[in-house]
Amino acid sequence: MQIDKLRGDSLDQLFEAILSLKDREECYRFFDDLCTMGEIQTIAQRYQVARMLLDGFKYHQIEEGSGASAATISRVKRCINYGNDGYQMTYERIKAHKE
Repeated sequence: MQIDKLRGDSLDQLFEAILSLKDREECYRFFDDLCTMGEIQTIAQRYQVARMLLDGFKYHQIEEGSGASAATISRVKRCINYGNDGYQMTYERIKAHKE
């Protein structure tokens, strides 16, 4: 699996910290301390692009709706098609929770 290249103590500690967060407000507080505003916006934009791709939007609609570049959209689509199904997993869980 591709995720094996990520594994390590530092990342395990980060994920443990993220998993310890109790609600959205704690997420805001933690990520505000952890990341720059640009980093947070980049991550949020990638997830928005993934959701739009999974919802069937076309590239031009995603560019207009998210402000993402074609390169970013292409990268996210490549992860959806050939990655570890992380986008799909969270997308389906959130979708099921809202129904």
